[in-house]
Amino acid sequence: MLLTFSLLAIMQCRAQDKTPPVSDTVYTITPLKEVDVKARWKNDTERYHYNQMKFYVTTILPYLNASTRLFNDLNTKVSDPNLSRRDKRQYINTREDEMRSQFEDKVKQLNVTQGKLLVKLIARQTNVNIYSILQEFKNPFTAIKWQTWARLNGMNLDRKYDPNEEPDLENIMEELGYPLPPSYAAKTNNVNSAYL
Repeated sequence: MLLTFSLLAIMQCRAQDKTPPVSDTVYTITPLKEVDVKARWKNDTERYHYNQMKFYVTTILPYLNASTRLFNDLNTKVSDPNLSRRDKRQYINTREDEMRSQFEDKVKQLNVTQGKLLVKLIARQTNVNIYSILQEFKNPFTAIKWQTWARLNGMNLDRKYDPNEEPDLENIMEELGYPLPPSYAAKTNNVNSAYL
């Protein structure tokens, strides 16, 4: 459309000047970059909630990164066949103490919504729910204790993360540079189809 208006303007200018057309002019069409519009809000309240969730996610990202690294470290250490059960327990307890000393005060200051988001995002990044992690690395009684506490506070630690149920959270994570982990690729093909 812009090209049509440009050509019409050039033709009108030349018609007024009565100059012969210049033969060395080459017109090119440059395609524009494709833009993916993911977030559409019906009203300001929805936009406010989306931006609030984005703020909460950026607040908990350091804790998410640390917990994901810890999970990966523990998995590699626990899967080592040369370590005894006692050494594995000792390593887990040492790492837990390090995390507590580094993050306990900060994590206690999170509000309930930020805590729920942290639980969901840890399950997203590790592809394992928190309940299973507690059972594997601590013991079943600890997992039951924390699951009971979570249920009393409106959370479920034994729930798998489903990207199709959280389109806003998925959009936020992709905006922040955290694409959906490859383990979900086979399970879902249309995570962001709700906004297309």
